[in-house]
Amino acid sequence: MKKKKTELIKKIKNYLLKPKDKEQLADILKSAFEKNMMDSDALMMLEGVLNVSEMHVRDIMIPRSQMDVIDISKKIEEFIPFVIKTSHSRFPVVEGGIDNVIGILLAKDLLRFTSGEEFEVRDNLRPAIFVPESKRLNVLLKDFRTNRNHIAIVVDEYGGVAGMVTIEDVLEQIVGDIEDEFDYDETEDNIIEDQERQFRVKASTEISDFNNYFATKYSDEEFTTIGGLITQKFGYLPQRNEKVSFDGFDVTILRADSRQIHSILINIDLPNPKS
Repeated sequence: MKKKKTELIKKIKNYLLKPKDKEQLADILKSAFEKNMMDSDALMMLEGVLNVSEMHVRDIMIPRSQMDVIDISKKIEEFIPFVIKTSHSRFPVVEGGIDNVIGILLAKDLLRFTSGEEFEVRDNLRPAIFVPESKRLNVLLKDFRTNRNHIAIVVDEYGGVAGMVTIEDVLEQIVGDIEDEFDYDETEDNIIEDQERQFRVKASTEISDFNNYFATKYSDEEFTTIGGLITQKFGYLPQRNEKVSFDGFDVTILRADSRQIHSILINIDLPNPKS
């Protein structure tokens, strides 16, 4: 009798603890974190998984105005500097306008051209994958994994190109920013001079350090990092390649996810701060 009573209590307990919706599940996960049953990284990823199942491609895509594409009508010598500057591993290739994407060019394939081999862009294009704006991110991620694709062109209801999305964009919704070979190494400085009057800056750079480097006088009472200051200048959380100008600084977002800015590119109209 005692055993049956114990099993009944256990069943009732399991029923009461079973989440009835995602909000309740999120509360349970937060409770587990507060009880030190998981760390903050695990909580962030689990919350990201829940969010991805509710998000659509349109929520994270790079809009068409910010897409870096290659026009097949141009000679290879003309667009190689652009490929080097943007540092992407894959580029949509268009013909006669952005609404006609004819394929995807891998930057590594251009090595054959630079080594002196005969190279025809059209013959080296990979098929372009097209997805609707309304596609859910969890479904898109599954498609990426199944078909081994890394990039998809997003189309609107009329068949026009609305933007593009990469597998990295989706994964960053779960695990946060993903560093690649073009990101900062942890041992590098927060502020790096690429060329005269052009700098790459980590968004985590403290405003006091930014002030010391650029001889500015921004307050750190409301924000302690340059990422917080830049977000304030935009008035919202910006996406990659968005730009804002203030006080002689032309700022371009290099890397950002749905949570925060990670790195920025600054071009200045002021004398070199280190001169």
